[in-house]
Amino acid sequence: MRRWRIHPTDTPLAAAVVGDALSGVGTAHLANSYLKAMQRVMPVTFCTVFSVSATGRIETVSAASSYGSTAERTSERYVAQRFDLLDPNMAWLAARKLPQRAQLWLGHQRADEVADPAYRAVCYGDVGIRERASVLLLLPTGQRVAVSFYRSLAQPEFDAADFARIEAHATLLADATAAHGRSVVAVREAAEPALASRLLALSLREREVIGHLMAGRTAKEAARELGVELTTVRTHQYRAFRRLGIRSQKELLRGAPAPSSPSAASAASVQSSEAASS
Repeated sequence: MRRWRIHPTDTPLAAAVVGDALSGVGTAHLANSYLKAMQRVMPVTFCTVFSVSATGRIETVSAASSYGSTAERTSERYVAQRFDLLDPNMAWLAARKLPQRAQLWLGHQRADEVADPAYRAVCYGDVGIRERASVLLLLPTGQRVAVSFYRSLAQPEFDAADFARIEAHATLLADATAAHGRSVVAVREAAEPALASRLLALSLREREVIGHLMAGRTAKEAARELGVELTTVRTHQYRAFRRLGIRSQKELLRGAPAPSSPSAASAASVQSSEAASS
């Protein structure tokens, strides 16, 4: 496992690569656009984008894979089980002194270098991933970002030429991710007043549960904080989601506006989202 500073370069980038990378900004397909862009210059299987605030709140999550929804499911487990707290890249960035200006690093990690067995199984072993190379961004605000590209066991190991390609595109990826974050914040701020008014309709215990979920905690963590059973939290979460007109914790964190029909948040979909977030 190693990391090294990336310094901006004047290396010209292919227009197609730049276009692909920027196409996902402000959409739900950010990682997919990065994966498509980098696959033009080298073989990679997965891409994930994680952004964590100075307070430890996960703000941006995006994942894509070359086959099916494997990366998306893996990223959901990463968030639900708070593997960001075990992730060597995120822990390393969190421990660093805040810089006066944004800093870029490149990190390389193999599966056998991951100490925690559960984290290693979920993010590497269960999905056949050999290693990852990550563009790491640390901002003066304390926000930390990781854009990671993964290779499967069927692909060759990253070599010096691969690292050079990623470094050449690091500034583009960092700038695009920052722009994506600003667009997400703008959408959330526009929606939050409507969400705030609907929160007033919840019971005190429902607001307590929703408060923990909005802080990025899972249902299990909320139950532990409140000193109640997990089933109790799920019941309050289900009722609150119904009243708020949302289906998942992801919608809650986005401050999604209420759907046109209250029946849109069906019991089955809410229960499904609860299972994923627990």
